[in-house]
Amino acid sequence: MGELMNIAKFERFFRRAARLDIDKEDLRRYDDFVHQKAYDLLLRGEANAKANGRDVIQPSDLPITKGLQESIHAYRRIDDERLDLASILGQLTKLPPLDLAYSEETAAKLPEIVGGLSYALARCFKILYPDLKNPQTQHWGSAYQLFDLLL
Repeated sequence: MGELMNIAKFERFFRRAARLDIDKEDLRRYDDFVHQKAYDLLLRGEANAKANGRDVIQPSDLPITKGLQESIHAYRRIDDERLDLASILGQLTKLPPLDLAYSEETAAKLPEIVGGLSYALARCFKILYPDLKNPQTQHWGSAYQLFDLLL
């Protein structure tokens, strides 16, 4: 029952963010995307912390671009009390083991950062395919390639 409610929330999120209809298979792809991109950001954050002589990854170490920051703000506007994705993203977003520890602030910010990545992903589909309603494998492949190029 809880999983079905979570699926419905993500369906509503993608509809609000980009008028996309997603299904269970899309949610599996989304889960892979979230984990990989969060790992990529945290890996760069670790490198930045090391370069600055710290042994803890701080939020300022994460490579949050202007565009990602704007997507985080857009995600916040969409994630109201009815949707409440923040709690689901908090459970979904796991901190991968790295050489350095995470600060409490970094761990607390990660669900919101993933929310911003999620919003950017939804908008990416519409930029690449303006008339798209239901993403297919090739659409996900293009989005992955674009994010891999930029993050």
